[in-house]
Amino acid sequence: MEDLPLRLKPQMSSSPPIVKEPLAPPAIPEHAAAFIFLHGLGDDAHGWENIAEQFQNAKKLPYLRWIFPNAPENRDALQQAWYAPTPLSPFPSQRPELDDEEDEEGLKRGVAYVDSLIDELKDRGIPLNRVVLGGFSQGCAVTLLSGLMSKHSGKLAGLVCLSGYMPLIDKIQHLRSAADHPATMGETPIFVARGTRDVLVPRRYLTLCVDKLRELGVNDSALEVHEYEGLAHAASREELRDLCHWLEKVIPALEN
Repeated sequence: MEDLPLRLKPQMSSSPPIVKEPLAPPAIPEHAAAFIFLHGLGDDAHGWENIAEQFQNAKKLPYLRWIFPNAPENRDALQQAWYAPTPLSPFPSQRPELDDEEDEEGLKRGVAYVDSLIDELKDRGIPLNRVVLGGFSQGCAVTLLSGLMSKHSGKLAGLVCLSGYMPLIDKIQHLRSAADHPATMGETPIFVARGTRDVLVPRRYLTLCVDKLRELGVNDSALEVHEYEGLAHAASREELRDLCHWLEKVIPALEN
């Protein structure tokens, strides 16, 4: 498939993102922070907005603006999806030439849409190094691709990757080169997590993802990896607690 330029028209969903405003907006715009979180296949923003409510009820990160985008309806998947899904096998393919091709165009449209959301935050005065991008499952895949190949690569406060995988993994270096990014990614903090009972995204995809990130120059000091015993393809209270601690480190409160 021929590479598509990053000037793709942003992928617009059928409904706007859900936005949770900060409980205590900083007086100085540069001290604000934002977290864009992308849901998974067949889900929507409403499925995740309660995370922001839990954090706010616990008075955690009260300066944080939460953005939960909605994926569009995908004609191939017949449900809301950031791109057309392909099977994820627990075993390496014996005939990779026969495997279904990943939806590269759909993935890149997702990246372009995320770029537009980040640009809106920049227009509000929020610095890129105070913006975290994250996602679950398919949302994780778009997050990783955005963090590695978009125009904002290496500039964000961090990436959150829950129960997902790295898409287009064999093309990442080429995609970074095509976008004029250096061969190594730098020290962007990355939070990676999954459950040990997740059969939808088998464990080998965690290993492939972490190995590729290290190959791209991400040091262990910037990479926080968690596996939660007994957790299936879902989020847990323990996982969210660890995520909260990590967010407090990468986008701490700043004095006004």
